[in-house]
Amino acid sequence: MHHPNFKDTIAASPYIFTIGVAGDSGSGKSTFTRGVRSIFGDDLVSTITLDDYHSLDRSGRHDQRITALDPRANRLDQMEKDLALLKRGVPIEKPVYNHTTGTFDPPVIFRPRKILILEGLHTLFTPALRHYLDFSLFVDPVQGVKYDWKIRRDMVTRGYSREQVLGEIAQREPDYQNFIAPQKEFADAVIGIDYSEYGKHLGLERNVYRITLSQSRMKQNIENIDLSLDLYSILSLSQRNFLLKFLTSEHDGHRMGELIMDGELSEHVVKKLERSIEQQTRVHPISIFANRTYVTAGDLAQLILCWRIIHRRIFMERRQ
Repeated sequence: MHHPNFKDTIAASPYIFTIGVAGDSGSGKSTFTRGVRSIFGDDLVSTITLDDYHSLDRSGRHDQRITALDPRANRLDQMEKDLALLKRGVPIEKPVYNHTTGTFDPPVIFRPRKILILEGLHTLFTPALRHYLDFSLFVDPVQGVKYDWKIRRDMVTRGYSREQVLGEIAQREPDYQNFIAPQKEFADAVIGIDYSEYGKHLGLERNVYRITLSQSRMKQNIENIDLSLDLYSILSLSQRNFLLKFLTSEHDGHRMGELIMDGELSEHVVKKLERSIEQQTRVHPISIFANRTYVTAGDLAQLILCWRIIHRRIFMERRQ
């Protein structure tokens, strides 16, 4: 029996599926939705960066001695109104913040596609924003990793000096703790990123980090959907260090599962997972990590998140 590709079902559906990703600037938010973009493609996925909703440009923030992490430096009320429209499939006139100049470019017409990703500092900040999200993620690198990444990014792509970046980091940290970190409690999944226990140098050299994927228990279960790792492939085909550990924890009375991964896995393991997800969800092709001999713990986390997001989207389809 031929089953239709679930991508076609999504394309034909009027439903706009929204994914919200929160976290600090330079924390790797776009990395963990890259898999969704890769699987579904530009025809089905659109992205909004919440930096576009800054209310103050760079000089304005400097004059008022306020950071972009402070909600007062952002038009969250406008974002709420726009998201309500986008959720209904209505195009908006979206503001545009230019990171190179630190000023605003003219607004553009933005039309939502069937999967809409919102990435930013305050994605989960207000009840109204959270109300319009179907799946939410918080990306949470430890301070050392976050600072490494931010220094590298802002010096290379934004033209800052190392001293400028360090000064900004010090200025931003209290606002991060006050306004950004508390959003973790509202996320369906939290990605923790730390240096690999196999060597801090592996992060810079091969993007190898210790990843903790904390997830709330799925509220919706769908028959015959499961995610299985092939232990034979892990044990017999991998020639590099890899750690896999599962812990349970309680957060505000909610049971969370924590999957801890570190090191690198043979691509055979990930290919089998990709085929398994294809068969279960009828979304195909899934080939996020083509032409790779090894994949990192972060890559595996991406794939697990894709599975979870597709799972949620299938449930939304059946509920309509």
